[in-house]
Amino acid sequence: MYIECLLELKSKQISESYTYSVPQHLQDKIKIGKRITVPFGHQTLEGFILKIKHTAPKDVKILAIHNVIDEEIVLTEELMAIGNFIKKTTLCSLASAYQTMLPKALKASNKTYIAKKYQSFLKIQDTYSNALMQCTNKIQKEIIEFIYSNNNYVEKKQAIAISNSAVKTLLKKQIILEQKEEFYRLKQTEINLDQKKELNPDQQNVVKQVLSHLNTHKKFLLYGVTGSGKTEVYMQIIEQVLKQGKTAIVLVPEISLTPQFLFNFKSRFGKMIAILHSGLSDGEKYDEWRKITKNEVQIVIGARSAIFAPLKKLGIIIIDEEQSDSYKQENNPKYNAIDVAEFRAEYNHIPILLGSATPTLEKMARAGKGLYQLLKLEKRANNAPLPNCCIVNMAEEIKKGNYLISERLQVEIESAISRNEQVILLLNRRGFSTTITCSNCGYTYKCPNCDITLTYHKQKNNLRCHYCGYTIFKKENCPKCHEELNFYGYGTEKLEQEIKNMYPDLKVLRMDADTTQTKNSHEKIIEKFKNHEYDILLGTQMISKGLDFPLVSVVGIINADFTLNLPDFRSGERTFDLLYQASGRAGRKNTVGTVIIQTFNPKNFILNCVAEQNYPKFYKYEMNIRKKLKYPPYYYLVSIKVMSKEYERACAEAKKVADYLKKNLESTSIILGPTTSNIFKVNNIYRFQLMIKYRFDKKILNVLKELDNLYQMNKKVNIDFDINPLKI
Repeated sequence: MYIECLLELKSKQISESYTYSVPQHLQDKIKIGKRITVPFGHQTLEGFILKIKHTAPKDVKILAIHNVIDEEIVLTEELMAIGNFIKKTTLCSLASAYQTMLPKALKASNKTYIAKKYQSFLKIQDTYSNALMQCTNKIQKEIIEFIYSNNNYVEKKQAIAISNSAVKTLLKKQIILEQKEEFYRLKQTEINLDQKKELNPDQQNVVKQVLSHLNTHKKFLLYGVTGSGKTEVYMQIIEQVLKQGKTAIVLVPEISLTPQFLFNFKSRFGKMIAILHSGLSDGEKYDEWRKITKNEVQIVIGARSAIFAPLKKLGIIIIDEEQSDSYKQENNPKYNAIDVAEFRAEYNHIPILLGSATPTLEKMARAGKGLYQLLKLEKRANNAPLPNCCIVNMAEEIKKGNYLISERLQVEIESAISRNEQVILLLNRRGFSTTITCSNCGYTYKCPNCDITLTYHKQKNNLRCHYCGYTIFKKENCPKCHEELNFYGYGTEKLEQEIKNMYPDLKVLRMDADTTQTKNSHEKIIEKFKNHEYDILLGTQMISKGLDFPLVSVVGIINADFTLNLPDFRSGERTFDLLYQASGRAGRKNTVGTVIIQTFNPKNFILNCVAEQNYPKFYKYEMNIRKKLKYPPYYYLVSIKVMSKEYERACAEAKKVADYLKKNLESTSIILGPTTSNIFKVNNIYRFQLMIKYRFDKKILNVLKELDNLYQMNKKVNIDFDINPLKI
């Protein structure tokens, strides 16, 4: 017997798959999708079995495999198909596609072993009376009585707490027996189960439409305003899917959304849920994955990577907040979880439901063409009105001395607090100051590795690069001329200080990348604010969507212009999404919501669309711009980055790439660049960017593959492709 083994090799030039022979004593264990150890040169590597063969290539020396690692199949037939899909659509290697799909414990790597966790229990071997007769002292009898009174089955550590030596003696004499049971690392908290809520007519219609296509491959786009009850709709659809003996995957974009979202689902479905996201430890991910493979759960909830959950009898895939950039992986392989979800839905011949209060222009345009069936929830579930939005001109406020918090926002904060309500403040920039410079000599703190200024974090008194992680401590004076330093720009840390200075009696909570680094920090912050332990929650975009706080009546947008001014054709769409979603946190229950949008551009069309809560108006406006500028959804995009440690080499090779594309692509395709990237240098690597715009070009994938092959031998230049990029 022979097998074809897939290996992940650092060198791109070497073939990924190799043929090995299988010794007689291992042949019964061989199955496609399992991991094996094989000899490769002077080392031993792990790989995946791709094929089973009965003949070997001629005139080639065939080595034997060392061992079979897994008892069960790691890569199912469906996961292998997904891996091939990712390879085809992102131009990555097949091995890297498989590796990104699996938890660390199941990757093909020699340093990924993670042990299962076991718990020891004790029970009496013979009858209770016989056990007592064999005891030689009171402590041993006490342990026997303790075990017997607890249904003859107790945790070993409980008995050891009485006497470790007595337990050892009883085990040695075999009066009691030790039994080990595997347990999962992720703690299951007991939650009282809730009954499903009564749906309004619009929600009932959405549920009915989806349920009528449960056994067909149908794509749905649910456009539902904030607070329209999309989560309840998801749960009632899934309830019917489970009744058919099938399973469901639910994706959420942020870890911060998972705790509250998960609580709602656990309140309905109990312990039939597994979760998968980057906030879990490697051991927890491994345990959750095995729960799924052992059919112990029927629902998987999680962020991007949860789309690879190996559920059997998949019945539906639901993606909440489909507009989020978080579904696209920024490092290789650059897959989009929504694309993978659509592939899995087609593979299993099941429906897929995408939900959002601000659907992406691409998805809404496809709904307009009938590629998605558009479903609408245009009113809040409890008939509560959408919040009242007000735009404040900060140019006028600065004249009054209000640099961060406008007079109107101050009034609304004080009014909300007087009513015993809560406030959310959004500032989508972390840190204290974005730039520190010397007015005397002009010195500015910059990252030595990247083309960017360092951000000051006051709490730790350091300056940090948010791209490569470079960090230094801030000195009191200019390191060059020793004069006083000036601070420009502001982030959430500075906002927190200002709010505390303005309202010393209020309790303020900050939620951003700096305050959520520890395990379960997202959940703790959300829980504290929901329990009204704090009056004001301020943070970055992670507080803008999906969270439901009944007492929040005021939302303040501190710098609405920040995302609007980013050099990206999607900046308008991202701004509308962020501000609209943040606005939706206000007035979700019995309170009337108020939203204050602070800006230096009060007449900006997009900001006024947010103030009017008018997505259709924004959609029409933005689509007109996209059409004129030939951007998605009217054109497809490919971003190509040419990178090198040497500036001249990167520049020269980028020009060669542009010439190659112009010669080999269809004449209708548009090649832009090369230009320097938005951040020209990252981690001492110079980056030049090219952009391809195309509508129909059959050559595109082959040309990109050929271009990739041309640079595989070049160790001084790296080329990176991003097909359908979300950021440029």
